[in-house]
Amino acid sequence: MTKSDLIDMLCETEKMPKGRAELLINAIFDCMEAALRNGDRIEIRGFGSFEIRSYRAYEGRNPRTGSAVSVKPKRLPFFKVGKELKERVNAAATKAAIAKAAAGGGNSGGSAAKPPATPPAAGSASGSGSSSGSSTGAGASGGASSGSATAPAATVSGPSGTPPGGDRFN
Repeated sequence: MTKSDLIDMLCETEKMPKGRAELLINAIFDCMEAALRNGDRIEIRGFGSFEIRSYRAYEGRNPRTGSAVSVKPKRLPFFKVGKELKERVNAAATKAAIAKAAAGGGNSGGSAAKPPATPPAAGSASGSGSSSGSSTGAGASGGASSGSATAPAATVSGPSGTPPGGDRFN
């Protein structure tokens, strides 16, 4: 959603002229910007909070050349989502997933859902037959058809035992 979309929605819901809605939206954003510039924290109950986080200077690297670059200290706005908004978004996503599964589950979705249910049985069959073991090995390398194939990929670690890039920001 853009600022223009927000102005249009305000016009439609509150039945006000577009110019007045634009003034309201701009006034709200200007007040929020001024508060953050002063270092104040903005808290909107049920939505979230905005605050300024300060970052110290550090030596970074130019990714193209690899040369050292000094990064100046900076202050950046940070948004933390509120509990109610988080719950509403997750509830909407859950409803959408259920509706999508119900709509697509009858025809093509049902046939696509059955093969992932079969790999656990195929995994137990792979221990008893060597020819099926090679076929499940090919399926596991694909990763998209088997839900269990994604678990090992998530636990891949770097040479020091940490996830790749896991200690980049520490």
